[in-house]
Amino acid sequence: MMASGFYGTLYVGVTSNLIGRVMQHRDGTFDGFTKRYGVKRLVWYDVADLMDAAIATEKRIKKWRRDWKIGLIEERNPAWNDLGPTLGLPPLI
Repeated sequence: MMASGFYGTLYVGVTSNLIGRVMQHRDGTFDGFTKRYGVKRLVWYDVADLMDAAIATEKRIKKWRRDWKIGLIEERNPAWNDLGPTLGLPPLI
């Protein structure tokens, strides 16, 4: 899950290349929702063995109410820190 800031706009997505996808969000490579709302901070992620499982999780979470998504983030990341650096990415400026 990506966010525009603490309690900001949330984006739920799925990818087979998390680091590359986070960099695309940060760089604003593609026009659309995340670029329009400045969604650049990785605040939660999960890893699945199969893409089908990852897609199923993404679809399930997308249907959740916002407060449930916030609860999911805050279970592992209560300060809403950018998790990019834990994957070897530079900190957001």
